[in-house]
Amino acid sequence: MTSSIVVQYTDLLRTSDYALWARLRWLLKGQGLAPDRTVVVDLLQEGPDHEDGQVIAGDGRVYRFSLYYDQAARDGALSAQLRNWTDITDSWETGSLAMRTADAFAWRGRPTGQR
Repeated sequence: MTSSIVVQYTDLLRTSDYALWARLRWLLKGQGLAPDRTVVVDLLQEGPDHEDGQVIAGDGRVYRFSLYYDQAARDGALSAQLRNWTDITDSWETGSLAMRTADAFAWRGRPTGQR
């Protein structure tokens, strides 16, 4: 069963007008990812200034990143920046989000071993 977080966050990435999701779409495009083909495995607040995320790109590559922005500022998300962008395609299966990532691969319709 696919995590509802994967489904909800992927839908938000693709359709939300909320500043954080619009900015994340723009930032992912800058990394060469198509938001309409990207699956969000997780985006979790990890501190007062950033959220840690993980996505699956349309080509099956898996990336981990931190999204830094001033969460207290009214328009803080508009200046969000990606940091620690890391390709974890070859190691996601040993990470803390392994089960959710495998479920996300299944949900998107591509076997986990296909890259």
